[in-house]
Amino acid sequence: MENFIQALFDTIVIEGKTLVLGGDGRFYNREAIQIIVRMAIANKVAKLLIGRNGILSTPAASHLIRKFDADGGIILSASHNPGGPAADFGIKYNSSNGGPANTTLTDKFYEAACQISYYNIVEIADIDLDTLRKETIGDTIIEVIDSVAEYSTLMEHLFDFDRIHHLFNSGVFHARFDAMNAVTGPYAKTILEKKLGANQGSVVRGTPLEDFGGGHPDPNPIYAAGLYEHMFAPDAPDFGAASDGDGDRNMIMGKQFMVSPGDSLAIIVANANRVPGYRDGVVGVARSMPTSRAVDRVAAYMGVECFETPTGWKYFSNLLDQRLITFCGEESFGTGSDHLREKDGLWAVLFWLNILAERQQSVNDIVQQHWHAFGRHFYCRHDYEGISLKRGENVIAQLSEQLPKLSGKHINGHEIIAGDNFSYVDPVDNSVSENQGLRIVLDNGIRIIYRLSGTSTEAATLRVYLERFEPKPEKQLLDTQLALADVAKISRTLAKISELTGLNEPTLIV
Repeated sequence: MENFIQALFDTIVIEGKTLVLGGDGRFYNREAIQIIVRMAIANKVAKLLIGRNGILSTPAASHLIRKFDADGGIILSASHNPGGPAADFGIKYNSSNGGPANTTLTDKFYEAACQISYYNIVEIADIDLDTLRKETIGDTIIEVIDSVAEYSTLMEHLFDFDRIHHLFNSGVFHARFDAMNAVTGPYAKTILEKKLGANQGSVVRGTPLEDFGGGHPDPNPIYAAGLYEHMFAPDAPDFGAASDGDGDRNMIMGKQFMVSPGDSLAIIVANANRVPGYRDGVVGVARSMPTSRAVDRVAAYMGVECFETPTGWKYFSNLLDQRLITFCGEESFGTGSDHLREKDGLWAVLFWLNILAERQQSVNDIVQQHWHAFGRHFYCRHDYEGISLKRGENVIAQLSEQLPKLSGKHINGHEIIAGDNFSYVDPVDNSVSENQGLRIVLDNGIRIIYRLSGTSTEAATLRVYLERFEPKPEKQLLDTQLALADVAKISRTLAKISELTGLNEPTLIV
């Protein structure tokens, strides 16, 4: 870790600069902060802004960088991966705009780390991370700040807290937020329970733990199974939500109902004028390529552009900085807007609460009315986890060879319209990103995407994204897996998944 941090400091020429520092509270978070503080002092950093208790969600870090005009920030997290002594730990650098470092910069970090021969560090006692305070050590000002209060103030400027407070105090609306023993617990307790009036206990698993309570802090029906079961119980509350390890992902639920990430983004965009912070209008939207095309239809209706980018939030940053888009989202339960340069889980939850307070309808009714207006995109992701990297690469390689010859072919009663390996030309800086995922488009609004993915330190995951458009209201209430059963079969056949991975079925369906 010391070598990487020194490589980072050398690359960005850190002397005299201001950095934001904190993490999601996973194992080694506090120890890592103490080491980085010692190295920052030795490298003559001008100022460090550190989240109290060492806790700092990724969206809060982005906000602090922007608010205090910091030169960048170091976020200690491995996103939605498990924590603990035997699990994952990561370091991420965000640039002065609050967004993830671009590829040019991360390549330089790597080059420097390959050549590193020293690191600078001072020997001092551990600093107090738990008390709001400011002190100067050497040439460095160290300030421990209340990131929860700072983030909460930003949310109050965006959303109608009075209207949401009234909803919670109506006596007929109840919610449950699962913080998964990860970073958003303190933020959710302050905003939902203390400021908005949700019942005490509405936020569950709200204390950040070094191992996330033994859980996997990924907000989906598998890893947030407790919330999922609670929302499908006969006495389920009106609204359910969860966030992930570092606070940038979200899952939205109603009674016996889950909102897909693509639908959530589309509905947020379609209802933007109901939220104070977005009443000036939507200039454009963006989604990652594998994400459901539901938002495309909303953008077309609004007459604004919809950008299709590679997976990775950094690709949205240029669009946001140039004010080409207002909202953006990706397939892995991430949604955001121009208020930050990161996706933001709790922001998405508050956006939905604002919509519910304004429309006075259930989650289910809002989603179904959206489908009636724009059509439904049946969508899910099939993950084939734990395969070797070589096996995953073999799947992609053999399918890539087929792509030029697929157009016009028929499979399981469907015609293949086109197939390609997605590449992206950034409209701002003209940079090109190639080999971003294999796309196959079939008739009847069917699309299949294949990607090798994962931030895990173990093995590889083949992700297969399935989508089918249904314009007829009478067919929009089908179970998602039933509606996509033939698409799933086609995806396995085309890619020879069973033969090349040894897996006959996906290990995870979300």
